[in-house]
Amino acid sequence: MRLFIEQLLNGIAMGSIYALVTLGLALVYGIMRILHVAHAAVFTIGAYAGLFLFQLTGSLIVAFLGSMACCALLGVMIERFVYFPLMKYPPYVPLIGSIAVMLSIEEVCRLVAGPYILTFPAKLPFPDVYLGGIQISSTLIAVYSITAAVLLVLWYITTHTELGLAMRATSQDISISGAMGINSHVIITLTFVMGSAIAAIAGMLVGIYYNQVYPTMGTVPAYKTLALIVVGGLGSVPGAVIASMLLGTAETLLIGYANIPLPRDALAFIAMIGVLMWRSEGLLGSSR
Repeated sequence: MRLFIEQLLNGIAMGSIYALVTLGLALVYGIMRILHVAHAAVFTIGAYAGLFLFQLTGSLIVAFLGSMACCALLGVMIERFVYFPLMKYPPYVPLIGSIAVMLSIEEVCRLVAGPYILTFPAKLPFPDVYLGGIQISSTLIAVYSITAAVLLVLWYITTHTELGLAMRATSQDISISGAMGINSHVIITLTFVMGSAIAAIAGMLVGIYYNQVYPTMGTVPAYKTLALIVVGGLGSVPGAVIASMLLGTAETLLIGYANIPLPRDALAFIAMIGVLMWRSEGLLGSSR
């Protein structure tokens, strides 16, 4: 029973990280209907930027803020110089461009930082917690707390502010929202800023959680998050979060606890196939 609870706690932490990575992808798809695969490269840059800033300053706060600013700028540049010129083409063209950006950024990281794994020996300022003789490490507490804070702030922005109202209107119909006086390009830019900043947080948490940063650390998340937004319902942020939490828990319990003889990364795609056969619009998606 103790092992089960420990694996469950690890699964919730993994699901929380998946949720942070998937949020930006769901936000961008909800607004632009683009599969933002390059989001995984932003996640990688966030980890590297956070590591280098931490090594330079010794401050995790500076590392988080600097990494978020760097990734927000990178996200805006991708939107402005890659997606915006390709919006007039069929949807698969921006997707190809996004994959090219992801691979290019991976190679830049490999050339600048080297092809080897770098350690991220930072300790997040959270206490260890003991519940019924089970220790919950400070890293797990940090992942839970930061994820909850990000989700709470994003929920408040999207449901209680004029920006959130404009984002929801733009996601429903970008042409009509523009006719009603909403500057859709500003909304798109702010969406990339928020999604990319969240990706930076996820990248740093993954780097600290596993104590390693490397150029291809975003490759598997790139395709796994695509499966997650499909499972959750394309464009549905709550659906993406629920799917991420379910996947992280299922991976840890089925592979780490039950020893199911399946590749860990295959579960996301098995879940995607199963959900699409049962409910084609995803868990919380709306039928069109």
